[in-house]
Amino acid sequence: MPRARSRYAPDRGLTGRMVTTMFLIGLLYVVFVGVLLAALRGSWPIILIITGGLFIAQFWFSDRIAAYGMGAREVTPEQAPELHGTIDRICALADMPKPKVAIAESDVPNAFATGRSEKTALVCATTGLLRRLEPEELEGVLAHEMSHVAHRDVAVMTIASFLGVLAGIITRIALWGGFARSRPGNDPAGILLLLIPLISAVVYAISFLLTRLLSRYRELSADRAAALLTGRPSALASALTKVSGQMARIPTEDLRKAEPYNAFYFMPAFSSKESLGRLLSSHPTLEQRLDQLSRISADLSR
Repeated sequence: MPRARSRYAPDRGLTGRMVTTMFLIGLLYVVFVGVLLAALRGSWPIILIITGGLFIAQFWFSDRIAAYGMGAREVTPEQAPELHGTIDRICALADMPKPKVAIAESDVPNAFATGRSEKTALVCATTGLLRRLEPEELEGVLAHEMSHVAHRDVAVMTIASFLGVLAGIITRIALWGGFARSRPGNDPAGILLLLIPLISAVVYAISFLLTRLLSRYRELSADRAAALLTGRPSALASALTKVSGQMARIPTEDLRKAEPYNAFYFMPAFSSKESLGRLLSSHPTLEQRLDQLSRISADLSR
């Protein structure tokens, strides 16, 4: 996966993981479509059209759908001068084009980036984040989000999540009885159709784990790149600590609304401490992130 040209520190580990994830997801996709074609031989043109159309739609529109779902509203420099000023400074430091700038009306302190390329990139901060962070802390968070744009891992996550979404949809349809009732149970084709939900569930689980492994690493990579670019890892560490502490004070209802978009957020929202999201989180733990920033700070001080 080519790296965007900028002054953000390159990360070969991230590049290698993105390439590996895309390769494995591609193999799963081929196997998945192959099983569907074998099961529904007479319907192969429809299968290819539907899967191809869904893939194109996922790649071209998923970033807009995600931004809309998270309530992002694009703002001008006149409407949000401080936010635009911070983004301008980061762009100058990183030597990269300025993305679209947006604000989401939410008390959940967070930020996210979407977009399949630098031209379509959008960086958004919530009103809760803007209200709580100091300027240097905000700069660290936004530099983190801009790193996702520079390294293009947002686009990779969008593509990588497609197969899991498709497999999940087919699994639900099958559980509702769409495939199970279509053919007699003693018919070989009917037996194969009954296997589709199982295969879809396995594909979904593998896809989910692959994207989670990539997501956790890319968050550490973005922290590292942001700290090195700004030269102030302590400011980012302060923002992480402050945002994490404030999450506990957010109403559970608001956290549940934000939780489906955790993979995009700077800091994941959990509706409870027992949430399954903590076991299969899209982000590394706060301790891991702070420990990495502490090491970077020590290295820079030398």
